[in-house]
Amino acid sequence: MLSRNAANLYWMGRYLERADFLCRLIEATVRLASLPASHGGAQAAWESAIQSAAVAPAFHARNLPVDEAHVGHFLTLDPENASSIRRCLEAARSNGRAVRTSLTLETWEAVNDAWHEIQRFGTATPDSPTLVRLIDGIRGSLLMFDGAAHRTQLREATYWFLRLGTTVERADNTARLLDVKYHLLLPRSEPVGGSLDYFQWTTLLRTVSALTAYRWVYRESVKPWLVADLLVFNRAMPRSLIACLEDSVWLLDQLAASRGRRGPANRVAANSLRKLSASNIDTLFQAGLHEFLLDFIAGNNRLGDAIAEQYLF
Repeated sequence: MLSRNAANLYWMGRYLERADFLCRLIEATVRLASLPASHGGAQAAWESAIQSAAVAPAFHARNLPVDEAHVGHFLTLDPENASSIRRCLEAARSNGRAVRTSLTLETWEAVNDAWHEIQRFGTATPDSPTLVRLIDGIRGSLLMFDGAAHRTQLREATYWFLRLGTTVERADNTARLLDVKYHLLLPRSEPVGGSLDYFQWTTLLRTVSALTAYRWVYRESVKPWLVADLLVFNRAMPRSLIACLEDSVWLLDQLAASRGRRGPANRVAANSLRKLSASNIDTLFQAGLHEFLLDFIAGNNRLGDAIAEQYLF
């Protein structure tokens, strides 16, 4: 496979996963913003959203109010924000068109449908009902893409590069979301384990579709250290950090086997997985969850750089 085709597939996977994450993030933020001001309020919720999406500097540079109308537009329909859902879907579709002959009809149509779905909403600032309809529509289209790719693509380089982009992006999103909740979201005046803390952790679990999984695994009320354990160390949880690393290692191994040799990306992924596997929730909290997550995000970026150097240039 040509490196430019590999790059198109890899970034197509990343952009679609980023769009899905933003949909989940906005849906969760709408829940958090409904709390009264004494429990954080809307501004704290929407500030956490732009922090989780890693677009705070770009948003604040515009000197706009931190509220549903402005943050919601910035994260969904804003054509000037390179990380908005609209721009992510546009980039994913562009990458997909470049490798159209490598995609099944069902996979391509799912991407194309997602793009046409968001075009229906234009670029104007959406009101609350419109924002909810937009998120629901895009999430449905992205689920169709995931199902189409899983059911119809051959298990070869095309599928592996698509999934590799997805899993690298997913690891980054989970780590950033967990860090924002633990390090930034809870007001200093609120107690850890209080009603606000409980609601926020529950909302975080909903964001990554893990609330039911949490109840199955732990069978007790939501506790911060157990949420962290689920989203960092539980291999059965698809969006956990360790599951994402295992997927990255496996996908890179498949690509290496098809090429007949391993490279720097295989070693970076394997070392990251080995390091995380040697830790546990107790040692993680002793060292500091925030510090661990910053280190993980930096390591995930190094993995992305190694993948680019090995396959995409």
